Amino acid sequence: MTLSATPDGVLLVDKAAGMTSHDVVALVRRQLQIKKVGHCGTLDPIATGLLILTLGRGTKIQDLLMSEDKEYSGTLLLGQTTDTQDRAGQVISERPVPALDEKQVHLAFDKFRGDFYQMPPMVSAIKQGGVPLYKLARQGKTVEREPRLVHVYHYSVDRIASPEIDFTVLCSKGFYVRTYVHDIGEELGCGAHLKELRRTRSGRFDLSRAVSVDEIKNAQPVDLLTKILTLPEVSRMRGA
Repeated sequence: MTLSATPDGVLLVDKAAGMTSHDVVALVRRQLQIKKVGHCGTLDPIATGLLILTLGRGTKIQDLLMSEDKEYSGTLLLGQTTDTQDRAGQVISERPVPALDEKQVHLAFDKFRGDFYQMPPMVSAIKQGGVPLYKLARQGKTVEREPRLVHVYHYSVDRIASPEIDFTVLCSKGFYVRTYVHDIGEELGCGAHLKELRRTRSGRFDLSRAVSVDEIKNAQPVDLLTKILTLPEVSRMRGA
């Protein structure tokens, strides 16, 4: 089926693990046979959860949607640091995990709330001289990065089962959860990396109206169109 016109709006997707954000974009382009599809905020392959896709004229509000706050739930693993700061990387250091009580864990998380500066990881999509840092990292290069001002509005420690800690964080745009985890691990004196991550919210959008990757793969294009939020609907949801 070929669509007579490119649909305009937003499609909320619950991204599966093992896919890049671009993989999801390519899948929707193929299923709907349209070219004008973008995404708002990269999710790493290990991450799952909310990926906002913009279609047609919806791409014009992509920057606006990307600038909104995001909420994540995740699991960190103490005692190991990796070169990507998550489980996808190579282990570069191992340290014994001390006996930690709830107070010590909360004190470490408290160090990273409100405004603070975060050093973007080398394995990231930030460009230097027009080249993404992750491409330089693959070449074994490390370059100077500018720290970024970020903000944590709220966090919760949901489970402590050493060496794992489950957490939820509500943060500003441009925030690296794996760097957050890395820095908390350093604060606790044993290092850490991100084991699991799920984006649960972005601005006013959550997973309640998101379609799964399997649904996209198996849906007829005409059925997929019914899942697209129109631009007026997006505007109302954002309270704009």
